Amino acid sequence: MRQGKQFGLSAMQKSDLWRRWKAGQSLHEIGRAFGKSHSSIRCVVSLRGGIVPVTRRRSLLALTLPEREDISRGIASGSSIRKIAQLLDRAASTVSREVVRHGGRPEYRANEADAQAWKSALRPKPCLLAIHEKLQEIVASKLLLDWSPEQISGWLKTQYPNDESLRVSHETIYRSLFIQARGALKKELVGHLRSKRRIRRSQHSRVLKDSRGQIVDAISIRERPAEVEDRAIPGHWEGDLLSGSRNSHMVTLVERHSRFTTLIKVPSKDTAVVVAALTRHARKLPAALRRSLTWDRGLEMAKHKTFTMATDVKVYFCDPQSPWQRGSNENTNGLIRQYFPRRTDLSGYTQTDLDKVALRLNQRPRKTLGFQTPASKLQESVASTG
Repeated sequence: MRQGKQFGLSAMQKSDLWRRWKAGQSLHEIGRAFGKSHSSIRCVVSLRGGIVPVTRRRSLLALTLPEREDISRGIASGSSIRKIAQLLDRAASTVSREVVRHGGRPEYRANEADAQAWKSALRPKPCLLAIHEKLQEIVASKLLLDWSPEQISGWLKTQYPNDESLRVSHETIYRSLFIQARGALKKELVGHLRSKRRIRRSQHSRVLKDSRGQIVDAISIRERPAEVEDRAIPGHWEGDLLSGSRNSHMVTLVERHSRFTTLIKVPSKDTAVVVAALTRHARKLPAALRRSLTWDRGLEMAKHKTFTMATDVKVYFCDPQSPWQRGSNENTNGLIRQYFPRRTDLSGYTQTDLDKVALRLNQRPRKTLGFQTPASKLQESVASTG
């Protein structure tokens, strides 16, 4: 088998490499499987930004290797081009162009012609964003505002409902960012994605982390009213304590109906401190937005009874190791990490800084809201209930 020049991997080995990457194996695991260093594997993967290449297939209209062998035999026996075409049930012009393209009757060789045709077929379709300047400018401007590719794609459909030319899938945006050979979007825009990775990882590589602690007299999420579950009315919140380096923390709150986000600075994770901060915030909210709070099993809410007595807001707790039970908050925490990556020292940020990030999140359209923004959704729902 002919070896590829890059890192000594054949086409079959590269196919296996991408299969392993798609399955969620790490660079180190793949490297060990091929007897290569993880940095060598990274070089192969990073050329495509971690995006698995599409498997190449021959067109059903293209000549096959057996047909080319029949052409070669026909030439050797002295048959005319027309006669060869009749035997193949092909147009004479197709066979004529094939022979001329690959050296003429004296030089034609089936295997060489087939290999050359396969190589010549490597003509990638121009990237949509590379040829549509206006669309490229719109996408880039929204990426600079930290919108996700999915948000941009959905917003374009609602903003330009009658202009089919201003359409682009979120996958095309991702590919234009991660596969820089396309030359459509500057690589610096990757830094505005929620994840700052330069290589896209398989979903199979994600690992859920466990939750924490036990809470005394916790009211189970299973006792939560149906109106909370169906998100019918505003005022029901999900909360969590987001941690940074050097024992720094912030409280994150997400309103279930609108996905409106609030960030609260706290100097520590001590339950008295966290509950006091939550109480101050809750008292500022109108009654329509003060109905319930769902939390995980973090000990920062050990004094949940104090919070309920001060605000008349019941606190419901998720089952152990069940972060999906407060999915809106978990998803929003992922968005927040775009601004405060893991191991960030949160103590250096003021409440004003947190408010600015929350404002940006609340002004970004959400797919789950039909690409409305959380801010407009909340305003609309409060007005209707008021």
